[in-house]
Amino acid sequence: MDNTCHHHHNHECSTSGSHKTCVLLVPIFNHLEVDQMEEIMATVQSVPFKKGELIYHAGDRSDSLYIVHKGKVKIYRLSETGKEQLVRILNPGDFTGELALFRNDLHESFAEAMTNTMVCTIHQADLQDLLVKYPSISLKILAEFSKRLDQSEKQTTRFATEKVETRIALFLVECLKDSQTKEFILPMSKKNLASFLGTTPETISRKLAEFENQGLIKQKPHKRIEIVNQDELLLI
Repeated sequence: MDNTCHHHHNHECSTSGSHKTCVLLVPIFNHLEVDQMEEIMATVQSVPFKKGELIYHAGDRSDSLYIVHKGKVKIYRLSETGKEQLVRILNPGDFTGELALFRNDLHESFAEAMTNTMVCTIHQADLQDLLVKYPSISLKILAEFSKRLDQSEKQTTRFATEKVETRIALFLVECLKDSQTKEFILPMSKKNLASFLGTTPETISRKLAEFENQGLIKQKPHKRIEIVNQDELLLI
């Protein structure tokens, strides 16, 4: 459903090496030659954010690409009633603000640091110059756009047509894709998962308990979940 299920390792490094690490982390850049990456590093700025701090608000001008270097960032929107709707969670190497590459616009979502986080930013004008010089970056960004559109369409369809236990079951199975075993660590809190799947934390807890009672999953300490019967889970 989303890269909310992806598992990344935090890359620890000194502040002086943060630009380089940022560029190396990001799939849209790490295919370039060394001298090309050095050119990008010269345009990057590193900015620290504390847990709970907003990186940008809905309504702010969108004029930079934001790359997560260390930490974790959640992207969410607010409904007309003020209810938070989680869009995605970004881990090291993931990016947001990409619409700034193609248009002068305002952010429609919020980006919030979930832990103490280091973000690398590249200004719109600098990035547009790089896209002209190195078209392969554009192709990588378009591939990411395509993936996000597909995920968004899937999620919209699920909200409209599938009951909540089906949404939860499909999310669990998709998280397993990133694991070499039948276990994975739930990639977010039940509160964030509820926001992402359009339900409540209480419903998440209740449905997980039901799945466990039916012998479909096992809930383990430290947010670990084992899928016991994937075939049956997919039939929910």
